[in-house]
Order: sequence, then structure tokens, then C-alpha cells
Amino acid sequence: MISFVIAIAVLVIGYYTYGKLVENIFGIDTKRETPAIRLRDDIDFMPLPAWRIFLIQFLNIAGLGPIFGAIAGAMFGPAAFLWIVLGSIFAGAVHDYFSGMLSVRHNGLSISEIVGIYLGPKMKHIMRFFTVILLIFVGTVFLMGPAKIIDGMTGNMWNLWVWVGIILAYYILSTLLPIDKMIGKLYPVFGIAMLLMALGLLIALFFGDYQIPELTPANLRNMTTDPKATPLFPILFVTIACGAISGFHATQSPLMARCMQNERLGRKIFFGTMITEGVVALIWAAAAMTFFGNVGGLNEAMLANGNNAAWAANEISLNMLGHVGGILALLGIVAAPITSGDTAFRSARLILSDIFKNDQKKIKNRLYISVPLFIIAFALTQIDFGIIWRYFAWSNQTLATVVLWTITAYLIYEQKMFWITLIPALFMTMVCTTYILIAPEGFQLDNDLAYMGGGILTLIISLLFWYYAVQRKKVFAQLM
Repeated sequence: MISFVIAIAVLVIGYYTYGKLVENIFGIDTKRETPAIRLRDDIDFMPLPAWRIFLIQFLNIAGLGPIFGAIAGAMFGPAAFLWIVLGSIFAGAVHDYFSGMLSVRHNGLSISEIVGIYLGPKMKHIMRFFTVILLIFVGTVFLMGPAKIIDGMTGNMWNLWVWVGIILAYYILSTLLPIDKMIGKLYPVFGIAMLLMALGLLIALFFGDYQIPELTPANLRNMTTDPKATPLFPILFVTIACGAISGFHATQSPLMARCMQNERLGRKIFFGTMITEGVVALIWAAAAMTFFGNVGGLNEAMLANGNNAAWAANEISLNMLGHVGGILALLGIVAAPITSGDTAFRSARLILSDIFKNDQKKIKNRLYISVPLFIIAFALTQIDFGIIWRYFAWSNQTLATVVLWTITAYLIYEQKMFWITLIPALFMTMVCTTYILIAPEGFQLDNDLAYMGGGILTLIISLLFWYYAVQRKKVFAQLM
């Protein structure tokens, strides 16, 4: 319990200290007119109250990440606490803040366009393709996932595809309508429900008969049933993504960058929501480690139920929170992925509109871009869900890595403290390269060989980046 309380305290302190440092390094301009005001179109660019933006951004970036990812990560033991805290403060929140604020500074541009500004046109084209594919993956995953959950909760009352159709209809509306209609009204309600569910679990952990394992040297190890098959590094750092760092967040931040009324709100909206998500992830990880008796009990229960995090989340909610928990679980476990799926499609629409310079004020222009996205997503529902999810997990962290390198380039060009993103960029590069070499969906190399290969690839990528950044810095210096 002591380690858990300290972990939450460190996250909160991190917001007020490291968050302030990051804000100072960026250099906010409170008198600068934001895109929400300067480019207002009442569709995507629209000033919204700060509290509403906070809740929308929180639900955008959270989804089921801090629930399912935290439960799966808890199978590794208390080491998960360490990654959630350090990842959230020094990687995830920094990643989210700069990706959001650079979008604010560049007229609400999507992340692929921002990458192009700082890493060049070739990388921009790669990122355009990569992010759109990733967002379609997210939309597809969060189309089938909630449909299966609802179908199970209702005792297969209707055919699965009926639920898929209902969710898809909602996605179409939320993608096409102005942001203050469905998203602006529903998201704050679901965001509050998700926070209340986490708060309820926190109270249950404090006042119930639960023993949260401590983070000690003896516990700082891989506690899964087969450590060789699931090595702590890099598997844990991909398993817990949204609760520590996630590239998906960088695709969502521009949505709120187009609604923010003043740059001083950036730390609260971008840095603050990531820290909040980290707290939620900590609570769920702690609940998973204690509800089933201990970490070993969690692993046994997950193995017996096909490693189904949705089942575990439902069991934890119903038993720790009672009937109220059942309602909140329904809202959280069903609404959370749906509200990530719809903004995934909306983000994809905005990225494509940026690429083709297509004005989105007219509904027909939004339809031209959106319809093909939904057709592709529906076609992908025919592919095994597990395959899509596994590739999404790696793609998600790879995107976060590219964004960290982009921010590092920006800081180098601006002669600012670039080490705050260089260190996490190096770490995440090692995570992603090692993961694809070692994972079942990758090259399935021996662990030692994968570590060696990951180290070599990280070194090569770092040297190439440094050479490119030094050359491009000269060009930026001439333009300034």
C-alpha cells in the first residue's frame, strides 16, 4: 500500500513540477490567438470551455488503455507501478503536451503534418500513411470489441452484427457532426463516469481487506507465469501503453488544439490528462494485483479465462463496487472504447483533409473523406481481432517514438532543452525495435539476439537522426 500511495503522490507532484518545467521550456504565449479563435468554422475549430476540453481529451486518450493495459501489465507484478509513474511523467505527458502545443502553434495541424515540418517531407509522407492506418486499426478494434462486450452482456439477445451496425452508425454521426454536438455533450458524461469508477476502486482499495504488493527489490522482477516467453523488457512497455505513453494520443491532441482558447491551458489539458490517466492506470493495476489474491492469482485467473482483460475488469468492478459498479462498468468498459473509436475516425478525417487541403465546412467534403474510411474499417472486421490488436500495440508505440524524435528535433532547432525528449525517444526506440524482433507477430528471435539487434538498431536510428537534425538545424537557422 505504501508504494501505491507514493506512486500516486509522485504523479501529482510531477504535474506541478516537471509539468511546469516542460511548459517553461516550450514557452507559452498567453496573448497569442489560438486556432480555435483565429480559424473558427464551428465544425472542428470551435472554442470550448476548458473543463469540457479536459474531459473530452481525457476520454479521447484513455479509452480502455488504462484499464485493460493496466490489468495485463499487472501480471508482471509491481514493476508495472514503476513504468506507469516514470512513463507518464517523463515520456507520456511530455509527448502529449508538445504534440498538442505544436498543433496549437501550427494552426491545429495533424501530427503527420507536424512531423513533416521538423523531420522533412519524406517522413511526413510515411507518417501520413502510418497514422491513417493506425487510426483505422483503432476504429476497427473499438468497433468489434464493444460490440462483442455488449452482445455478451445482453445474453446474445441480438446478433453481434446488429451491435456492430449500431456502433458504426454512431461513429458516422460523431465523425461528421460539429464537435460540440455528440462529442462535446457525451464525452464529459462518460469521462466523469470513468473517473468515478476509478475513485470508487481507490476507496475500496483503501478501506477494503486488500493487500497491495509493495515495490521492493525482490518484487521488481517478471512475475508472469512464463518470463522467458514474455520478457519484462520490452513486453511490459508495450502492454501498458495508454497508461504510460501512447502514440494514439498524438493523433487526438490536435482535435482539442482546435478548441483551446488560450495557450496557458495546455499544461492542464495535455500534460494533466496524461497524469490523470496514469493515476487511473495505477488504480486498475493495484486492483488487479489484489482482487485475485496476489499477482500469481491474477496470472492464474487470466490464464483460465483466455487472458481476457474485459472479463477481469468486469469481475473487479462488480465485486469491488457492487451494483453501482455494474452501471459504471457498463459505462466505462463499453463507452470508453466507443468514444476512442469515434475520435479515431474523426482524427483520420482531419489528417486526410490536411493532406488534400480539403475544406471541411461542407458536409459533402466530410462525406467524401469519411465514407472510404468506414468501408475499409468494416472490411477489416472480417480479420481476426487478435491479429489487428497485436499489430496495433506495436504500431501505437512506434508512432509515439516518432513523435518523440519530432519533438526532439523541434527543441534542437529552437535551441531548447532537447534532452527531455531525447532520453525517452532513445528508450522507446529500444523498446519498439526489440519488441518487433522478439514478439510472436514479429521476427520471433531469441531474447538475447533480439536485445542485441534492438541495441544496434537504436544506435543506427540515433546516429541518422543526429546527422539529419544537425543538417536541418542550419536550414531552420537561415529561415529564422
